[in-house]
Amino acid sequence: MDPRSGCPINAAVEVLGDRWSLLVLRDVMFGDRRHFRALLLGSSEGIASNILSDRLVRLVEAGLLTRGTAARGQRARYSLTEAGIRTLPIICALGDWGLDWRPGDDTLRDRQRLIREGGPAFVEELMDELRVRHLDAPPKPHDGPGAFDRLEAVTEGAAPG
Repeated sequence: MDPRSGCPINAAVEVLGDRWSLLVLRDVMFGDRRHFRALLLGSSEGIASNILSDRLVRLVEAGLLTRGTAARGQRARYSLTEAGIRTLPIICALGDWGLDWRPGDDTLRDRQRLIREGGPAFVEELMDELRVRHLDAPPKPHDGPGAFDRLEAVTEGAAPG
């Protein structure tokens, strides 16, 4: 689908400009929810199945997700593309704004604080780990626990919001 104008902001908003697309990407990234049912049942915002189905189709068509082929009786698995992984800094920036200007769950706010305190290097580490999970990239060596392990330690038992 061609954007309505040549403006790069408009082109991005046409793909990412509704809340459900961003929340689906969030759940794939932070919740590692890669199947329809996991995305449907794991959404703390209560996404309807028809909306989820539509957003998954749109995200695949826009090149942010791929849908693996499923054999009869198996579930299709969604994976982030490089373009999808590159939305992480956008999602983190939205989280920073929400942290500053909106109320929220303390545990999830702690996750966002960890991302903020880690800065661009931490976001890059998260993207590297997403490339391992979704694009089968080789892991980069690092000392200590990985970025997602550190996030999980902060958000143990919290929803992905």
